[in-house]
Amino acid sequence: VQFVESGGGLVQPGGSLRLSCAASGFTFSAVDMSWFRRAPGKEREWVARITSTGGSKNYADSVKGRFTISRDNAKNTVYLQMNNLKPEDTAVYYCYALTTWGRGTQVTVSS
Repeated sequence: VQFVESGGGLVQPGGSLRLSCAASGFTFSAVDMSWFRRAPGKEREWVARITSTGGSKNYADSVKGRFTISRDNAKNTVYLQMNNLKPEDTAVYYCYALTTWGRGTQVTVSS
């Protein structure tokens, strides 16, 4: 099982980014996927989850209405569209499933 996250970077407050997580080593279309994040000096926190078919999505209150999780089972990829970014969204963002973490991608929101 392996995840490779990409799409992070530096963005101004109010900006947008789309993160991608490419998965391999398992039957992607059968597995629920999640995004987590860890801000500097804080514990890792859950951000969003999507079921295997994409039919159900859940979000942390802190990102609800601004972030959208989606997946493309043909490409073995899960996405996190992040809009109206705030400085408090600064963190390393991780893909998670099957007790496995990706290496993460850094998102920095700053003017």
